Amino acid sequence: MKTPHYGVVLETKNLAGSLEFRDNPPQLIQKREDGQIKYYESPVVQLERNIELFSAWLSERNIDLPLYGAIVLAYPKQHVDIPPANTKILFPNLVPPFIKSLPREGMGLDTSSFNWLSAELIRCHQTYIPKPVCESYQIPVSAIKPGVRCVSCGNIGMNKIPRSWHCPVCKVTNHLAHEQTLNEWFLVVKRTITNRECREFLGVDIHTAKRILMGMDLITSGTFRDRSYRMDFPQKR
Repeated sequence: MKTPHYGVVLETKNLAGSLEFRDNPPQLIQKREDGQIKYYESPVVQLERNIELFSAWLSERNIDLPLYGAIVLAYPKQHVDIPPANTKILFPNLVPPFIKSLPREGMGLDTSSFNWLSAELIRCHQTYIPKPVCESYQIPVSAIKPGVRCVSCGNIGMNKIPRSWHCPVCKVTNHLAHEQTLNEWFLVVKRTITNRECREFLGVDIHTAKRILMGMDLITSGTFRDRSYRMDFPQKR
């Protein structure tokens, strides 16, 4: 939804279990169904920070717009025991009514300024690449199932055949299946990979691992035994 009268910043959270929003100190506490308790930075603080950053971005372009914000919980099954004192919490189906309920004060941006701002937002957008999941949540690499994933059926465990990969479940062959699996490694496990990690994760020999890594236009560091490979995600948007 576009409007020339205001901007809206939404902070989305996808956390199962019961949630408690604490204000002093600002903190989010998650109580999972299995009894685990986890602590996170307050989404209220994250939301306020993003609103401040967006406000500064607009000011640099001489745009004066009121900004509103809310926290969005991805699924209705998420339960809030203690809500934040002064921040709106929404489920996805409540986002459109929330936006429509916001006040439209003043004349807003004229058509030319509004169209320019819309184009400027798209031009300045940068893909967000999050920190690898294993690093963020202290998950050991051993907890990640190895093997090349078939993009056709989702089966993990494609077999290496000459110049390609074969899925024993759906019988599909895909000569680039390893690339998607390695992309997932860099997003889930860590930003770098060695030849040994590659061959253990994909289930290939040392020479095949070298050909695969050298053929993916990765950034290398180190030499011989200590060589590692890194993907520069911003260049692959």
